[in-house]
Amino acid sequence: MRKKFTSAIVAYLLVSTFMFGQVPSSAPVPEKTGTADGALPAKGSGTHEMTPADIEAFLDGIVPLELARQDIGGAVITIVKDGKPLFAKGYGFANVKERKPVSPSETLFRPGSISKLFTWTAVMQLVEQGKLDLNRDVNEYLDFKIPDAFGQPITLTNILTHTAGFEEQVKDLITFEPKSPDLGQYLKTHIPARIFPPGKVPAYSNYATALAGYIVQRISGQPFEQYIDEHIFKPLGMTRSSFIQPLPPELVPFMSEGYELASGEPKKFEIIPAGPAGALSSTGDDMAKFMLAHLQQGRLGDAQILKPETVKLMHSPLFGLDPAANSMAHGFYEESRNGHRIIGHGGDTIYFHSDLHLVQDAGLGFFISFNSGGRGLGSPRAEIWHAFLDRYFPYTPPAVTVPDTAKQDAASVSGSYMVSRRGDGFLKAFAIIGETTVAPAEDGTIIVADLLDTNGKPKHWQDIGGMKFREVNGQDLLVFKPDENGRMQLIIPYPFMVFKRVGLWENNAVLMPVLVVSLAVMLLTLILWFVGWLVRRHYGKTLELPRFDMWLRWAVRAVFALALIFTVSLLGLIIYGIQNLDFLGGTGALLIQLSQVVGIIASAGMLVVFFNAFHAWRSSIYGIWGKLQATLFALAALGFLWFAFAGHLLYISSNF
Repeated sequence: MRKKFTSAIVAYLLVSTFMFGQVPSSAPVPEKTGTADGALPAKGSGTHEMTPADIEAFLDGIVPLELARQDIGGAVITIVKDGKPLFAKGYGFANVKERKPVSPSETLFRPGSISKLFTWTAVMQLVEQGKLDLNRDVNEYLDFKIPDAFGQPITLTNILTHTAGFEEQVKDLITFEPKSPDLGQYLKTHIPARIFPPGKVPAYSNYATALAGYIVQRISGQPFEQYIDEHIFKPLGMTRSSFIQPLPPELVPFMSEGYELASGEPKKFEIIPAGPAGALSSTGDDMAKFMLAHLQQGRLGDAQILKPETVKLMHSPLFGLDPAANSMAHGFYEESRNGHRIIGHGGDTIYFHSDLHLVQDAGLGFFISFNSGGRGLGSPRAEIWHAFLDRYFPYTPPAVTVPDTAKQDAASVSGSYMVSRRGDGFLKAFAIIGETTVAPAEDGTIIVADLLDTNGKPKHWQDIGGMKFREVNGQDLLVFKPDENGRMQLIIPYPFMVFKRVGLWENNAVLMPVLVVSLAVMLLTLILWFVGWLVRRHYGKTLELPRFDMWLRWAVRAVFALALIFTVSLLGLIIYGIQNLDFLGGTGALLIQLSQVVGIIASAGMLVVFFNAFHAWRSSIYGIWGKLQATLFALAALGFLWFAFAGHLLYISSNF
């Protein structure tokens, strides 16, 4: 989302990787129906007939160009329609160096959080059997306890809708050690803080999904990977799919390499300790079988993995913040577009990036996966999917009547907004840095800083009434709505998270300039202190101050040095950790905690800075400039402490 340096950090943490988010590749429209009677002609509603030959000609014209433009190694696309496979093709290479082509039937990709749909399917199988209750306290199914909070238990319904209220974490979510993770041990040692009451605020949680998978394991009496294999993969004939990590030896030869860029070196196989949230390896053809089962009331051939009524329930809206916005279903989320209700899920590991879409009223399923991150020039999977929809289901959004209150509405929703999907320890600081701003434009529209068009510039959003704003020349919809406490919310197309407007204490539009100025004052003070020492030494002069004042002078500068060391080291460790995620689960965690200890010492030392200002104004040896300098130091200390406390930088925890 972000192009700015600091915001790029947050975007990575919050939305662009497996551990922080599978942002759906398409944005919604408020209309969620097809034709007047809800049905569609067999070949879609467009002028192009949806045949394998037409699809191939169409995709062959855009996919290879996207792979080359983005420097992506390979891709697979499978499409199902009306109960049968319609199209399957691999593009590019599974191994770039060896020029091994992608095969939809043989090449394994990592669909990331699309794995969650298998976990949810397993949960609903056990619900069918009466072994699980979606509204029961999950602690009743566990051999450890999720701590009490907000006076309410967490239920599977909360987990299905990402409203369990957990903070998000990055530590140990991806490793590269070739050993099988212990799901139960991971969950017991990585319990996140609960920062929202359950059932109220959508905040995407990989931990919660992994928890649901562990419940499947405990209730079924089978390891999670074995349960999925026996109750989903084998019945559907998904013979080249597995949650096992590392892969079983018989599947290793078929696994695609993962790349940051196709022009770079292949990377190691990613190990996901929170396996049920994203550990799946599968082929395009196998994913087609899963889509067919969900589009055919749980049946594929002679196999019935879910009852029809369960499938209907699983696909039905379960939680939404506004009727006009997309809702969470039972694990699936709505991503409606081109006049059709569409459900699906996105998935990202570091190197693999995927989407799965089900257009139920058209009997259509679409799966796409890339084996490389690419250059980040827009979203190629979104562009391909949107182009596909526009070709076969062309759509013109209804005309907009701009209300007379457009300018007032734009002003009323302006401000800084913080995402609900965030960490609550020191990662809270990065959520503050990454706040998005909503501002009125000169043409009467609004601009949301982080919602960018394909040209890299912010989209414009037109008021269409009812505190709803539609993308100019597009379909995306934003809804502004106060929560139950009167705090304005920015409801975006992705129903698994929301943005909430912040007050002065956490407002980055105020806080960041204050922090930058504060750190600049500290740095300049240290530089000038050293320069002054060099000048005095050159001329053989000494600084004549009483011993107490001299010690106070040294202490202030020592505190400033610690504050700068803390800020630079913590930022550097996080940036390095983002680029090397396994670092955060080992040495990185200890170094971050040591950095925080330095921060705590620096923060406590700010009392010396305040005392220095008090002493300067009382002392007769300081002139007006000395007194003002001491006051400036105190203000810089306040700015540093403001950010440290607002961003929870001093909160030391073994989990983050």
